[in-house]
Amino acid sequence: MYHIQQASVTDAPTAARLAAQLWPSHLATELEAELKSLLAQPDAAVFLAMAPEPVGFAQCQLRQDYVEGSTTSPVGYLEGIFVHPNFRHQGIARQLTAACEEWAASRGCREFASDCELDNTDSLAFHLRCGFAEAGRIICFIKPLK
Repeated sequence: MYHIQQASVTDAPTAARLAAQLWPSHLATELEAELKSLLAQPDAAVFLAMAPEPVGFAQCQLRQDYVEGSTTSPVGYLEGIFVHPNFRHQGIARQLTAACEEWAASRGCREFASDCELDNTDSLAFHLRCGFAEAGRIICFIKPLK
């Protein structure tokens, strides 16, 4: 079995190893520094799925700026979620999401949001199964300034 626990600053290396699997274009050392900073803030949280070794994580934050489809502020936001492939389809990601939702609600949020890439059909299906409703689709652009 597994259990969900809220991470502390000392858990940043563990969370970073999992985060590096979700965001492979980032070094684990970069992610560890970022997570240490986030975990020291009251408006961010990371949850770990332990089985008993760490097999998943979810990062959430409070967003004060506009969140697509929201009507309140702040909004709890699922910034990232990952479960090791060997432990998927056991409800772990859903439990991690629920922990993030409870954390956001305890901080006064009335809405919880997330996003995924347009072509990430697995993530889209997961979000819909967890009760999220699609709020919109966008294509982002960037242009260097001279």
